[in-house]
Amino acid sequence: MNKLYVSNKDETPMLFSNDFIEFFSKVHWTVPLIIYIPVVLYFLYISYFNYSISVINIFLFYLTGIMTWSFKEYLLHRFVFHYSPKTDFGKRMIYIFHGIHHAYPMDSLRLVMPPSVSIPLALFFYFVYMFLLGSVNVNPFFAGVVTGYLLYDMTHYSIHHFAIKNKVFMKIKAHHMKHHYTDHNLGYGVSQPLWDFVFGTSFKKKIATNHNKNHR
Repeated sequence: MNKLYVSNKDETPMLFSNDFIEFFSKVHWTVPLIIYIPVVLYFLYISYFNYSISVINIFLFYLTGIMTWSFKEYLLHRFVFHYSPKTDFGKRMIYIFHGIHHAYPMDSLRLVMPPSVSIPLALFFYFVYMFLLGSVNVNPFFAGVVTGYLLYDMTHYSIHHFAIKNKVFMKIKAHHMKHHYTDHNLGYGVSQPLWDFVFGTSFKKKIATNHNKNHR
């Protein structure tokens, strides 16, 4: 099998010739936490104190928002980030958004989404959700969506750089590592493999018959 990456070291290759643009293509993993934890707390606060939404409804909208993000994460990863364009411009855009991560999977400065991308996307989806849910219910729901995004970014960074021994985390990590080092066309869920099982893009378990025979 051909090697599915260029370098497995923590190195950051140049992505843009313009230093100003290049600067905004890199981000420390703590930046999303600094930006978005206050956003989550703000929307939960106004949900209860400004709009008097009941605690149970806040919880339900919040949980639905988290699940909505996880589904969106799967769709974006599968159908956008792994789209195969025919034009050189399209190929360049896919490389900028995701291809470089597969080429340099251990690059610690391009593992979480930079604010230059995440903030415009967050604003866009906030207004989409407000149109669908209204100006009241959107608040706990959007807090859940942003929480889901943070779970995605932090899980992704942890998979590549933190030595966490939790059994559930190890399974999530193994799932994502197979996506990088075994087959790019499977295992699109990063924060969890749920939607891969639902849509049949999970990795099939191979029965090690030869291994079993050797130990009989």
